[in-house]
Amino acid sequence: MTKRILIIDDDPDICTLLSAYLRRQEYEVSYAHSGKSGLKLISENSFDLILSDFRLGDFDGIKILEEIRKVDAAIPVIIITGYSDIRTAVKVIKSGAFDYVSKPLIPDEILLTIRKALSSPIADDSKPSQGSKKTKQDNTQIQYIIGHSEYAKELERQIELVAPTNLNVIINGESGSGKEAVAHKIHLASKRKDQPFVAIDCGALSKELAGSELFGHEKGAFTGALNAKTGQFELANGGTLFLDEVSNLPYDVQVSLLRVVQERKLRKLGGAKEIPFDVRIVVASNEDLSNAYATGKFREDLYHRFNEFSIKVSPLRERKDDIMELAEHFLMKANQDLNKNVKGFDEDTVQCFYKYSWPGNIRELKNVITRAALLTDSEYIYSKTLPLEISNPEKFNFPQATTNSDSPLDLKSATKDAEYEIIMRAMKQAKNNKSETARILNIDRKTLYNKLKQFNIDSDDSE
Repeated sequence: MTKRILIIDDDPDICTLLSAYLRRQEYEVSYAHSGKSGLKLISENSFDLILSDFRLGDFDGIKILEEIRKVDAAIPVIIITGYSDIRTAVKVIKSGAFDYVSKPLIPDEILLTIRKALSSPIADDSKPSQGSKKTKQDNTQIQYIIGHSEYAKELERQIELVAPTNLNVIINGESGSGKEAVAHKIHLASKRKDQPFVAIDCGALSKELAGSELFGHEKGAFTGALNAKTGQFELANGGTLFLDEVSNLPYDVQVSLLRVVQERKLRKLGGAKEIPFDVRIVVASNEDLSNAYATGKFREDLYHRFNEFSIKVSPLRERKDDIMELAEHFLMKANQDLNKNVKGFDEDTVQCFYKYSWPGNIRELKNVITRAALLTDSEYIYSKTLPLEISNPEKFNFPQATTNSDSPLDLKSATKDAEYEIIMRAMKQAKNNKSETARILNIDRKTLYNKLKQFNIDSDDSE
């Protein structure tokens, strides 16, 4: 059956080019030029995947994700963003996006991400739960690499210590730092390893559907409940349930969750029968849950139910001894996925990896290596295939602020001056080639021409 994709982007050129490319890949494609018109199409039609720009005229990426979830809680969403804005990419993943692709857009990279999204459990019609992934049986074939630094050895020791028990576990760590990998290693080292491991991203659950996703519902329990649904607790019965970003659960759902965890029985929405279950619960959060309950965001009694054992996962910038082991692992995976045979990394690339701060953590490292493997045409990955903020970080440094006391205190003028200077530096580097200038600035040519016109810069030179 042909998969249907919706593109939401306020740049008509991107919509036209992307839709033409995806139709050649035998997808059925529609597009909208605003968030509002895109949401209207979603409410009136059935799509298998949404590809949306982060910066729309009427919505940003976080808001469009929230609005899409209200209309369709299960559909995978891929966000288009700039490589210079990796912190934004981390935010959209946390907010429930399946993944992101970065400008300048690379057709093969987009196609790979789309295929992954459409083949994931999120997009599987038999498991329509947004953000949930269920694995069973083939757990021994799944590899999760943590590293061999002193930090990694201590982390492995804690996993080996808690895994054989039935203790609930809290895993704290920044987004993308590998919390789910730790949860899965706990499961694989436990007596439950041959039973299901179910992971659900609580940050991707809408307030209206969170209870149904966790506990299930009976037919007719609420408007739109056309069939009965099995919740994640039942799906994980006998195994491990991983609740990622658990602090994002609505407060009333936390109340229901406390009762379920205490009694080890659940009642589906609209149901009368209590259903017993046997599940080991592992939760994760990118904020300290003890602070979350201190501020009233998270229930203290639920925190103590979960906090039978806690593990802290450090960000990648604090465990740089593990970077190259992780990089080699992700390169091996990229070679498999892309049918490539890249042997390794040149020394300059290795040094770039060590110098970079990795705000997106392990997830960012994986995405960077996958993209670099896709772009490289040699046996080794060279720094030219890396995003500019990694290979040439100085290009992302803004001009130093002036300390002249006579300068006017006009922030708008100062911002324009800085923008003008950056554009002129980029044009000089690109030798006035507009396409290359746009690439350096991580903007499309249409935006560049508007800026050139705004600053009255001659745009009739080399293309």
